[in-house]
Amino acid sequence: MNDYERIEKAMAYMVAHAAAQPHLETVADHVHLSAFHFQRLFSHYVGVSPKRFLQALTLERGKQLIQSSSSLLDVAHSLGLSGGSRLYDHFVQLEAATPGEYKRQGEGVEIAYGVHETPFGHIFVAVTPRGICRMGFVDATSAESLLARLAKEWPLSTLQHNTEATRYAVEGLFAKSRFSKPKLSKPQEGAAALSLHVTGTNFQMAVWRALLTIPEGQLASYSHLAQALGAPKSSRAVGNAVGANPIALWIPCHRVIQQSGALGGYRWGAEKKQMVQAWELAMSDTVLAPMATF
Repeated sequence: MNDYERIEKAMAYMVAHAAAQPHLETVADHVHLSAFHFQRLFSHYVGVSPKRFLQALTLERGKQLIQSSSSLLDVAHSLGLSGGSRLYDHFVQLEAATPGEYKRQGEGVEIAYGVHETPFGHIFVAVTPRGICRMGFVDATSAESLLARLAKEWPLSTLQHNTEATRYAVEGLFAKSRFSKPKLSKPQEGAAALSLHVTGTNFQMAVWRALLTIPEGQLASYSHLAQALGAPKSSRAVGNAVGANPIALWIPCHRVIQQSGALGGYRWGAEKKQMVQAWELAMSDTVLAPMATF
């Protein structure tokens, strides 16, 4: 078992036993480490202490955030921003495939793909020269099936296994675990934004842009998104668009919950959704005050 696998296993254990508030020694023993070594390892890879992560995990997320004095989701104004605008605390540019690209079915496009380790498990990444076009956890869906889906979307493209070309997509997500500001390695020298290059309907694109406006550590319901899009009766359609998100983590569909505050669905599983939400909440200085470690 390598370090990434230990961290994922520890997070999963805390998700499953959050109600019991397991002690540091208990979680450390579960991954066959001393408490001291586990504390250092977890803090290094996750960016917060195990105690801070467990605190975030056990907060009444829906109740706390939905009833907060600040607006849960203020996308009504944010939706006026262009795709190249600064979104939350990353530079992210969401670009739709052009009609010409769609018609040519990826002809002449080289797509690099690879599988990378993260604290949440292995993740499949694919990138075109214009940006990230696919990300998904491979423990819920095999890398082969994700690759097959990619080939179906871009049948005339050239697919090449190249983890060096896809590494920046993962490094950019977790750089903030070690630095106060994310330090993204760009796919092209001098690039002003990290680009997401996706295919989707106009409605799906609108929903995915709205997801990008939800700040880390905050959550929105499907009905919030529908209202922000000016279609208050389209919660089901919004849910379908959220479920069709092609780029896990960068397009934060994990920040959407049910109106009641219940967790809601997630393509990669409820456990994974809780892990990611708790990590983001623990990383958010505006939600949790600094606290001592175990």
